[in-house]
Amino acid sequence: MRVLVVEDDAAMADVLARGLRRESYAVDVVTSGEDALWSVMEHDYDAVVLDAMIPPPDGYEVCRRMRERGRWAPVIMLTARDTVNDRVRGLDAGADDYLTKPFALAELYARLRALTRRDQVRRPAVLRAGDLTLDPGTRTVRRGGTEIHLSAKEFALLHELMRRPDEILSRSYLIEHVWDFAYDGGSNVVDVYVRYLREKVDRPFGRDTIQTVRGAGYRLSTDR
Repeated sequence: MRVLVVEDDAAMADVLARGLRRESYAVDVVTSGEDALWSVMEHDYDAVVLDAMIPPPDGYEVCRRMRERGRWAPVIMLTARDTVNDRVRGLDAGADDYLTKPFALAELYARLRALTRRDQVRRPAVLRAGDLTLDPGTRTVRRGGTEIHLSAKEFALLHELMRRPDEILSRSYLIEHVWDFAYDGGSNVVDVYVRYLREKVDRPFGRDTIQTVRGAGYRLSTDR
């Protein structure tokens, strides 16, 4: 899943980005309201972590303009200001949740998981495809009773495939949602990681759930 972090404090932005990447998110970071608006209009983010007090337009205005322009990615507003009026202002601007600094990263991760289960794409707490399960909360993958150990990027790719079972996902879609601004290579990276996944979640179990659709991309089949 791809997340935009909007934070002008360099140390805080680094902590957020490193923590979210450890949780297998693809993370882009911007430091101003202007860059935030450009990013959300250019990219289809799964969530936005938005500091309220950033160079103009501030986080409240960024959120308001996002909604006016039809960008509905879930937004968690971060701020050191914790009055009721501040929280109301953020929520009324279109934020989905509000987190007051300082906060525990574990709480941020849990709130992100909760928010991204609520949009138009069905996102149950534990994803299942036949006897294959993926739990974003505990970051575990199992085939039947066998736990499968994946790298952070393998986990992120499988997560994206399992979020949209039986749908054909193009290589460009997968790069958009699993990788980030820092990636500037070719789409063959998707083929490489799909091969890694098959070696771990399919072939040892005699399955063929991750399928290639020639000329179109990949899909995770629920009937294999």
